[in-house]
Parts: sequence; C-alpha cells; structure tokens
Amino acid sequence: MKIVVAIIKPFKLEEVRDALTAIGVHGLTVTEVKGYGRQKGHTEIYRGAEYAVSFLPKLKIEVAVASEFVPQAIDAIANAARTGQIGDGKIFVMPIEHAVRIRTGETDNDAL
Repeated sequence: MKIVVAIIKPFKLEEVRDALTAIGVHGLTVTEVKGYGRQKGHTEIYRGAEYAVSFLPKLKIEVAVASEFVPQAIDAIANAARTGQIGDGKIFVMPIEHAVRIRTGETDNDAL
C-alpha cells in the first residue's frame, strides 16, 4: 500500500478527482495549503503598489492506493493537473505500513 500525495493548482481539483475516479480510486483527502517551488512566488500590482507574494495557494491531495495501482494514479494525477505552466505541482509516493477501516475493522488493502 502507498499514499500518493499531490500538490496541485486549486482550479485543477475537479479534473484530478474525475481522473482518479475513472481509474477506480475511491476516496481522497484535500487540504488547502500554501507554498512555493522554484518560482519562489511572484509579484502583483494592487492599486499602483507592487507586492511580493511569497506563498502561492495550492491544494494537497492525498490518496491511499494498493501498490499495483500507483503508476496509474500518478499518470492520472499528472495528466489531469498539467497546464504546462510554472507551478503545476509535485507528486510524492510514500509507503503505508498499516491501514484500518474504523467502522468495520478491515485492515490493509481491504480497508482501502
């Protein structure tokens, strides 16, 4: 089992959710986050004054999947979230040692 964590642009959420649903991934967690990568933010002009925006709004999506579905999940997220512009995001994959569904007591892959 793995957890796939993706940091994406907020307006791409519906496309990513639809892409994951299409490959059979059920359930995800979305968190509003702020951050920056290589672009280190940007500057905006508001009422004639220039402001540096260091942290850009992003969404963090977390999806727990069986190990054999990781490549499909990565492809679905990457293709749906890609705009071709700076700041499209990142995808991280981390192992899950153990999972338990609280309601039924199912464990590991059955809990997903």
